[in-house]
Amino acid sequence: MTHTPETTTPAKSRVPKWLRVLLPAALILIWLAGAGIGGPYFGKVGEVASNDQTSYLPSSADATKVQELFGEFNDSHAIPAVVVFVGEEELTDSQVDTLQTAGDDLPSIEGVGDEISPLIASEYGLALEAFVPIDSDGDIADAVVAISVHLNEAAPDGVTAFVTGPAGFTADLVQGFAGIDGLLLLVALGAVFIILIIVYRSFLLPIAVLSTSLFALTVALLTVWWLAKAGILLLSGQTQGILFILVIGAATDYSLLYVARYREELRVQQDKWVASMRAIRGSFEPILASGGTVIAGLMCLLLSDLKSNSTLGPVASIGIVFAMLSALTLLPAILYAMGRAAFWPKRPKYEPEVVAAEGGVPSKGLWPAVGRLIRKAPRIVWVATTLVLLAGALAVPQLQAQGVAQSDLVIGSSEARDGQVALGEHFPGGSGSPVNIVVNEADMQTVVDELLANPGIDSVSFTSADSPSGSAPITEDGIVVFGPPGTPEPEPTVVDGQVLLQGTLADAADSDAAQETVRELRETFAHDGTGALVGGVTATAIDTNDASIHDRNLIIPVVLVVILFILMVLLRSVLAPMLLILTTVLSFGTALGVAAVVFNGIFQFPGADPAVPLYGFVFLVALGIDYNIFLATRVREESKLHGTREGIIRGLSVTGGVITSAGMVLAATFAALSVIPILFLLQIAFIVAFGVLLDTFLVRAFLVPALFFDIGPKVWWPSKLAKEQDGGRKAHRHAPPVEAGPMVTSDR
Repeated sequence: MTHTPETTTPAKSRVPKWLRVLLPAALILIWLAGAGIGGPYFGKVGEVASNDQTSYLPSSADATKVQELFGEFNDSHAIPAVVVFVGEEELTDSQVDTLQTAGDDLPSIEGVGDEISPLIASEYGLALEAFVPIDSDGDIADAVVAISVHLNEAAPDGVTAFVTGPAGFTADLVQGFAGIDGLLLLVALGAVFIILIIVYRSFLLPIAVLSTSLFALTVALLTVWWLAKAGILLLSGQTQGILFILVIGAATDYSLLYVARYREELRVQQDKWVASMRAIRGSFEPILASGGTVIAGLMCLLLSDLKSNSTLGPVASIGIVFAMLSALTLLPAILYAMGRAAFWPKRPKYEPEVVAAEGGVPSKGLWPAVGRLIRKAPRIVWVATTLVLLAGALAVPQLQAQGVAQSDLVIGSSEARDGQVALGEHFPGGSGSPVNIVVNEADMQTVVDELLANPGIDSVSFTSADSPSGSAPITEDGIVVFGPPGTPEPEPTVVDGQVLLQGTLADAADSDAAQETVRELRETFAHDGTGALVGGVTATAIDTNDASIHDRNLIIPVVLVVILFILMVLLRSVLAPMLLILTTVLSFGTALGVAAVVFNGIFQFPGADPAVPLYGFVFLVALGIDYNIFLATRVREESKLHGTREGIIRGLSVTGGVITSAGMVLAATFAALSVIPILFLLQIAFIVAFGVLLDTFLVRAFLVPALFFDIGPKVWWPSKLAKEQDGGRKAHRHAPPVEAGPMVTSDR
């Protein structure tokens, strides 16, 4: 950084010594207390989290309306598990009796209801199925595992038992997110620690930085937990994982900025209190601008129809707030207490004469070399870089982001997935996950006829309190009556003049064919005058995907406009912010294109959720633009003194090390999401990690500075800086340079 003669003169603090001791100690104790209270909440997130897709749909969605009415027809709070027994050959009567006995014992397992259906045999007697209710308020995953263990232990030789259906897939998700509190944190913190060791070549400093990040996360989680407990926020495993990674990455990045500034100040100030105060003043504005930009981008998610998206905005924003607070309060207090020893074994020396002789810009190293390359051939550099990015972006249309089947949400082995395959081989694929239709009682027969006429529906039933099973089947010949001759037909349960019909899908509930059937039914009911509402697992997936696509198309342009406005205010320019936005969008396109090639060709993923591009865009633009902000704000300050072109080279040289370190940390933390075996998180991990590295090493290092250098002073249009000759004020006035404010930082 650049120092005036006054800044190189050692200063002494006028703050009383007792306050210099008390204030840092109080800050450390306050954060320590917050971490102590919030620490136990890492294991309690499941108490306030929900992974039920229907709870995140907008209230206007048909699936939401049906789900709300479903409880009025059925007092049970159970989620069905489908048990499938498959034999190597036709099952004998003895085997069937053994399996029936095993099924009758299931209610003894905690969380399993009493209303277990009798075993139903497949057409050729090779398989059996039964429906087992599981309390949705209990631990579904534990109940599913216990059922599977019990049935497989009791199954005769040659018979395999599977637990699938809604409860089975829910258990998969719960088990997939189980590593968030432990494995994810360990991997993320471990990766960051290694990077910090390499960057600082110190042991104590990485511990101080990681403590800052972990304390920020703990207090953020404490806040979010109680807001979710009060019903103010919705929290899912997906949101929880992103919160963890975002806070660790952001808090570490902000800490890197402060540490770089503090180290610089220690070289020109003997008094560590003075150095701390100057470092805080110097890093406050860039950290605030960075955090504010991220929060603004995240809060745009409030426009989302999906609550899983809209709730992420405030949850993640809370995390960013505490990340900023910890970097500006806790870390300075810790480093002040440790003094120069924090940098051991390479403690910064008090050497103001050396700093003055350097002129604030390193002359050796990677980034000065990049600056010389840009000075020599700026147009070739930015054109070549743009062509490389465009080549990667050409594959964007190959990204299959129209949604994925529920059975593909979890990576790796899945008993529920295997069970669904077995179910589809011997029974209607949609068994256990019916289409729920709410219709006026007067229109019941019309809707029944339309359901039976649809080839995608295998059978139809209605809820009835008169039936022992709670439902009664309907065929083309009428209502099926079970019991001795003379048994009256069961009457449908009527709630506010409406009845609930259930149609068993011929295809797996999460298949494209099942979705097509539901869309056909909705279209039929929209034109027949019945106004019947269609819900259920398949309808929920359809409504979720449709809402995701709507959110993506709405929120992406809004985020661009909001961040463009922020950049215009920060840089007091129109052209420079527009160029920064365009380069960031190009970088995002490249990341998405490369992701499409990797997902399709290497990992052979079945597709992607429509929210993947949206999340990738919000994180890459909101976080990736930060590095351009750090560079551009410093370049603008240097341009006032040395002219635009010289200011670009100086800004790049000074900021290169710390921004590169910050980018590597953020990429590493997001990459840690890949340890959670959830397809959505794995895809987000790759897109954001790769995109951040692209921004760090290509866009911010070559494209932006070369483009700005080629344009020259006009890049600041319409501000006054655009009208000055490319020599800066220093070329016209021989006053000593002033200290650059908003951006920190040499990597010395």
